[in-house]
Amino acid sequence: MLTPLIDSALIERFAAITGARYAVTSPSDIAPHLLELRGLFQGESPLVLRPANTEEVSAIMRLAYETGTAVVPQGGNTGLVGAQTPRAGRGEIVLSLSRLNKIRSLDPVGQTMLAEAGVVLAQAQQAAHDQGLLFPLSLGSEGSCQIGGNLSSNAGGTAVLAYGNMRQLCLGLEVVLPDGEIWQGLRSLKKDNTGYDLRDLFIGAEGTLGVITAAMLKLFPAPRGHETIFAGVDNPETALRLFRLAQDYCGHSLTGFELMPRIGVEFTVRHIEGIRDPLGEPHPWYALIDISSGQSQEAARAMLEGLFIAADEQGLIRDAAAAETEAQRQAFWNLRESLSWAQKPEGGSIKHDVSVPVAQVPKFLARADQAVLKAMPDARIVAFGHMGDGNIHYNISQAPGADTDAFLARWSEMSKIVHEIVLDLNGSISAEHGIGQLKRDELAAIRSPVEIALMHKIKDAFDPKGIMNPGKVLVSR
Repeated sequence: MLTPLIDSALIERFAAITGARYAVTSPSDIAPHLLELRGLFQGESPLVLRPANTEEVSAIMRLAYETGTAVVPQGGNTGLVGAQTPRAGRGEIVLSLSRLNKIRSLDPVGQTMLAEAGVVLAQAQQAAHDQGLLFPLSLGSEGSCQIGGNLSSNAGGTAVLAYGNMRQLCLGLEVVLPDGEIWQGLRSLKKDNTGYDLRDLFIGAEGTLGVITAAMLKLFPAPRGHETIFAGVDNPETALRLFRLAQDYCGHSLTGFELMPRIGVEFTVRHIEGIRDPLGEPHPWYALIDISSGQSQEAARAMLEGLFIAADEQGLIRDAAAAETEAQRQAFWNLRESLSWAQKPEGGSIKHDVSVPVAQVPKFLARADQAVLKAMPDARIVAFGHMGDGNIHYNISQAPGADTDAFLARWSEMSKIVHEIVLDLNGSISAEHGIGQLKRDELAAIRSPVEIALMHKIKDAFDPKGIMNPGKVLVSR
């Protein structure tokens, strides 16, 4: 049923832009676009448009601007904060970028790739690999998430330690503004100090300022040597000491350092097919360490051996396994990337994507564990993440057999406990997932009035009619 805010005549006008085949009105076909990945947000929409190119996106936004129709850009629908989900009862249409899926060019000399917003991350990785290059963004959802969504959420992933997040991996953008005008900012310059950096406003804006349709991405030489180690450690304090030692021995060749608890490994081995415990004996915590050398495999192996010897002398590692083949290396990383999915069969999970200064990670984990278990003694804490950049996914799983609905009803209570500790340690309540709907009200409460006012001024300047992904990031005024 159509909402009063968009009638059949207006739907026909939008459909004329994309062609009827790509203007989806069937409720069953619209349904996959309405549910957020974790099931936290269920939206409604009378229409999903699937434009073929930037010009069609521009025409859609011109009509939306003319008619005051709210538009929700959507990529692979893998976001975890509801930024890509239309709200119920608002007549918001979904703008799917999945057909803008071309890699327009790849420059091996300049080490850049011009990719459209609907290019799947794994496709971009493969295109770079085929040219002997590397696009380093790596996420658990890389087989379905899209470049436009990665940019809109300023995605991070497991390689931020060495390469940065999407903001650092993007040189330029093509963006359709809310009134349909196209900003051509597809520069490939590594240095450009000409005025305000408009690119950085759109990256991380979660589709609230415009529609990213293409991006100039930064590529890197593919490593010539690679070593991956899965190590058992006593506690996060020891893991932090090991991280600092790895930095000393590997420098910029340290491309990943992930922290995982024993319970997370148990969940993953139990529920994810093909996953095995890499070590013979259980350990309280684990570190997954990635070393990449631009020189040779021998250089990477020498760094690994030096790190092992020093770590053993300092008593930092209980046991460790080094990947001997590419398949074994992928198995180590599959275990890490499966941690989130392995929690689902265990019941309800209250999730947090937070960051604190790297040196404060052990203190954060200790304080958060104590506070959460005081409020919920039977909770099972599954805290893991990118220790090298201080980003921890602090997840709380329900007790076995507990009432899932009752457990999830305490989401806000648990988040308040965790986030208060994060903020006390000068951290962030959103490290890489964004704000969306999930943390919108909390953002307004924790950022200063000056910051919130500036954000609203930016939003109003770009989107004076408020049609661009409304109700996300900022509380509507």
